Amino acid sequence: MITLSLVGIGSGNPDHLTRQALHTLEAADVILLPRKGEEKTELAELRRMISTEMLQTSPKIVEFDYPLRDAETPKYLDGVNTWHDALADIWQHLIQDHAPSDGHVALMVWGDPSLYDSTLRIAERLRTRGIELQISVVPGITSLQMLTAAHAIPLNSLGGAVHITTGRKLADEGWPESVPTVAVMLDGKCSFQSLPTDGVDIWWGAYVGMPQQILLNGPLNEVGPTIIKTRALARAENGWIMDIYLLKRRL
Repeated sequence: MITLSLVGIGSGNPDHLTRQALHTLEAADVILLPRKGEEKTELAELRRMISTEMLQTSPKIVEFDYPLRDAETPKYLDGVNTWHDALADIWQHLIQDHAPSDGHVALMVWGDPSLYDSTLRIAERLRTRGIELQISVVPGITSLQMLTAAHAIPLNSLGGAVHITTGRKLADEGWPESVPTVAVMLDGKCSFQSLPTDGVDIWWGAYVGMPQQILLNGPLNEVGPTIIKTRALARAENGWIMDIYLLKRRL
């Protein structure tokens, strides 16, 4: 039986890898390392650095090109499922070609494999294809944790709930009335623009934990336009961007 370890590596700072993450990577026979295009070469380089410079062993490194999701698919979930099927095909062939029948394969995952990430779902696809697979998860520091740490703020208000969502869902469904705090991930369109801004504060961060980290916070009606402009400039300069933000209603 193949062991597939999904290893959370945080949001880009090698110092945030746990000892468990390092030990798991060192124990692997094969590390699968995705390449996500020229604009995200920096992300692949970080994974390579972890694999070649931080480990006490030398697992086999197998790189592969990440397929692109067809953003033109009319139904979003249909496009995502097709994309995940393509990824499962790649993983299946790589595991069969490069890992022994009882081998240990590892994949490094940004943040944590359980929070707005689909590696666990893709791994389950391999099981449905009849591959005998034991899946293990090594938790990592999430971008949400990095954001609150960088701004030195608590995630929740006193006794209040937190709603974690995506930019797409925020734009489509709005802000739940009974929830004082909303954390927004995977938002390429600054969907906070769809909200009423009175009495709302925002804490935004891009490349959180990395050398090029950018942080902005303040009343949404004042800081929102600056965030939009800053985000666009940073994405143009770096070729890619990872950002996240927290919204709170003033009590």
